[in-house]
Amino acid sequence: MDGLIYEDQSFTPGHTQSVETKYLNNYPIVYILYNEMKKPSAYIGQTVHASRRLKNHLEDKRRTGLNRSILIGHEQFNQSATYNIESNLINFFIADNQYKLQNVSQTRMRVMHDYYEKKRYNEEIFPAIWEKLHTESIVSDTIENLKNKDIYKLSPYKELSAHQLKIKNEILDFCRNHADHDGHHVIAIEGDAGTGKSVLLSSLFNTIQDLSKDPSSELAGKDNYLLVNHTEMLKTYKSIANSLPNLKKKNLMKPTPFINQMTKADKNADIVLIDEAHLLLTKEDAYNNFRYDNQLDEIIKRSKISIVIFDPKQVLKIKSYWDGSLLDEIIYRYNATTKKLSEQMRMEANQYTLQWIQQFVRKKIMPLPKRDPHFEFRIFDNPEQFRKAIEEKNEEKGLSRIVSTFDYLHKKDGGAYYVDKDGLHMPWNQTQGNITWAENPNSIREVGSIYTVQGFDLNYVGVVLGPSISYDEERDELVIDPSHYKDTGAFVSRSDLSVEKNQEIKEEIILNSINVLMKRGIHGLYLYATDPTLQKRLQQLKGDNNHE
Repeated sequence: MDGLIYEDQSFTPGHTQSVETKYLNNYPIVYILYNEMKKPSAYIGQTVHASRRLKNHLEDKRRTGLNRSILIGHEQFNQSATYNIESNLINFFIADNQYKLQNVSQTRMRVMHDYYEKKRYNEEIFPAIWEKLHTESIVSDTIENLKNKDIYKLSPYKELSAHQLKIKNEILDFCRNHADHDGHHVIAIEGDAGTGKSVLLSSLFNTIQDLSKDPSSELAGKDNYLLVNHTEMLKTYKSIANSLPNLKKKNLMKPTPFINQMTKADKNADIVLIDEAHLLLTKEDAYNNFRYDNQLDEIIKRSKISIVIFDPKQVLKIKSYWDGSLLDEIIYRYNATTKKLSEQMRMEANQYTLQWIQQFVRKKIMPLPKRDPHFEFRIFDNPEQFRKAIEEKNEEKGLSRIVSTFDYLHKKDGGAYYVDKDGLHMPWNQTQGNITWAENPNSIREVGSIYTVQGFDLNYVGVVLGPSISYDEERDELVIDPSHYKDTGAFVSRSDLSVEKNQEIKEEIILNSINVLMKRGIHGLYLYATDPTLQKRLQQLKGDNNHE
């Protein structure tokens, strides 16, 4: 790219004193310090005085072992641009997963903001920088591939919105103020699917862990954990830990092992962050080696400070059922502070489309949204056309997958089980390994369940609405029939609830699963209903406003 200056040289006193190229000294630049060891390390920064800043790094014992430097400049760089490029480099280096970064969080992060020609820096200049790094074999993957990785989307260095940053700083202050106080202190963050809960938590935990290694911090030396009762999400957090200095896999756990570990050691953790707390158990579960009544309560009892991420609309099992009174009781008991996230951060859909989904999961079917230039909402009655449409989007944009309500038999016995056998006829997810289901290229030929995609982003999602979701023409609303739902583990009844309440929760779980599945797509949602009456109604609405 014209105007881009790139210098790769030894990171030694002689070389740092010879930075004289115009636009590399006394101008805003971005730099990368790195080594070429078998397990390489790197540090990424920005400065307006290259010689002075590099000299400071040479005197810093933490940079021992870094022996190469890359200086990147441009005649049109300004400090807003270099801050932005620095953050982008850190995020993409984490996603590339080649280097152990030495970067640590800033005490107070900069708020996400616009600046002159930000779009050009993001869409032209940064890709040119990354392409140069790729050509020089400093990085291994392309921007297009890395953008679709979950570790990129959940990177602790992703820009936060002003509201997310405000909540993050309030939580950090809460931790500082209560770190050395007796008792159990709780702060809860509530938000719907796609409101940026996990991104906030990832950023927050990384900062807390960095502060735990900072001798000048009130949080120095604290023993902290991030818990998540979701196997796929845990894989992502552990992948992120590969690239950052103070994130350790031993501090990333599932809830029950954490409870048992703390009980055996007869000690409490200092700060515990709980992602997807709506997946925690609210009754004893011998199968999962949980011998108490409520996982959240047991975690709080073993933690000085608990930070809880919660969305009651994502509860998917009766044994994890949270009604308002149960959550309120815990909040009241521990005098918990509550914060709310409300801005939709994932879906690029307009408000009418979001409202249509919200009404649908309340069993109301509104007229279909008009065409949205930023979000593609399509209805299908032909399963083959539905499948091909998602495959085409996967070829074009990547990370496009078909998912389904749990209305079809699915066992973990190695056998092949099919979704909509007489129509779509695609197998349930079978791919396994250290990467998440959606990132496996073979998963385009499979159908994902609620358990493979909850908490993750897709570019386009195709949702199969199975036979448990029908339509009542007289009442003009959805009919939910739990007898068709095949997730038997989700419907194990509770003796502490009435028969009527158990039945009511079953319907709620199915509607929750639809809510989660429909909110996976960033750029588009494709629907295919298998029930003839619902399919007919959606096609009528499609014809009414020439939706396609």
